[in-house]
Amino acid sequence: MAKIMHRLILMRHAQAETSAPSGGGDEARPLSAAGRAEAVLMGRALAERGLKPDLALVSGAVRTRQTWEQMHDAFGDVEVRDEAALYNAPSDVIRRFVEASEDAAGCLLILAHNPGVHVLAAEYLIESAASPAVVDKLSGGFPTGAAALFTVDVAGRCTYEGFLTPRSLGAASA
Repeated sequence: MAKIMHRLILMRHAQAETSAPSGGGDEARPLSAAGRAEAVLMGRALAERGLKPDLALVSGAVRTRQTWEQMHDAFGDVEVRDEAALYNAPSDVIRRFVEASEDAAGCLLILAHNPGVHVLAAEYLIESAASPAVVDKLSGGFPTGAAALFTVDVAGRCTYEGFLTPRSLGAASA
């Protein structure tokens, strides 16, 4: 029996190093020490709020995969798919991944990059006629490690539920 998505977590990877080892490109940049701590913190915070993904779609970049590796212990058994197309994907590509997963997960986590994650979160806010205060909250940016949380109705419409950042959870600023 297919699952019907009722929760969506749009998350940006945790803080990464400014360059890749051995001259690798942007995709090869690993997490910084602060980023590893941010990812652990975010995994715990999501799990404590009952937000355990059934399915995690993770960009193929090193920093997103490492973010997931730091988070996954907080969730237990989760189906994970590395999705190369999520690397620096624009919002419309990320939206297609969300829509294609509506029957695959009760709670879906998309772990990707800015600006696509931030733009899609803002689009969902506008589409759901979120309050100006909520729109304001996300207009300030989408820092590394941040997660926008949405409930999803039976028609697939996303409604804002919350916004977590490592800093809001007490992480030291980088």
